[in-house]
Amino acid sequence: MSFSLERIDDKVEFFEGFSLEEIEKKIQIQIDNNRALLLQVHNVQHHSVTHEKTGHPYYSAVVHFKAK
Repeated sequence: MSFSLERIDDKVEFFEGFSLEEIEKKIQIQIDNNRALLLQVHNVQHHSVTHEKTGHPYYSAVVHFKAK
């Protein structure tokens, strides 16, 4: 049996929620988790739309992590 260890160079994660605070908490948790994989935030994109049924803002974010 052999093991092959490969380093992750890029990782893209998506987040969504009804408040900015909710998304910020989710992103911060993943930043801490990805730090263990030696990844850091490279780029963040975020969007806001109005939810059709509730009329409240709905937020989404895409975070690109890259190797240090």
